[in-house]
Amino acid sequence: QVQLVESGGGLVQPGGSLRLSCTGSGSILSEYAMGWSRQAPGKQRELVAVISSTGGTWYEAPGKGRFTIARPYAQNTVYLQMNRLEPEDTAVYYCHAQRNVRDVPEYWGQGTQVTVSS
Repeated sequence: QVQLVESGGGLVQPGGSLRLSCTGSGSILSEYAMGWSRQAPGKQRELVAVISSTGGTWYEAPGKGRFTIARPYAQNTVYLQMNRLEPEDTAVYYCHAQRNVRDVPEYWGQGTQVTVSS
């Protein structure tokens, strides 16, 4: 059984930073890619970034150049460092896990709210 639990969301001013964390349980996660997606009110869920079990990363347009995904070696934890946040980054951020970077996620966390507002 795989469970993913996110933390680190909150309210931040435009231009500020937040770091999201996701800790997973389940031995298979060591072989899985882990990533982050987000869903803003009234919009579809979109991929933000993914990191493979060996550290390879993939970023989608919203976070390129501002967000960094990281995963300590041999840990079922993934971080998303978000810098220069904009109001458009306001969304619920979800952690997920899948076999490979380009696969559809198999497991999802419950989500953590990020609000960027002055």
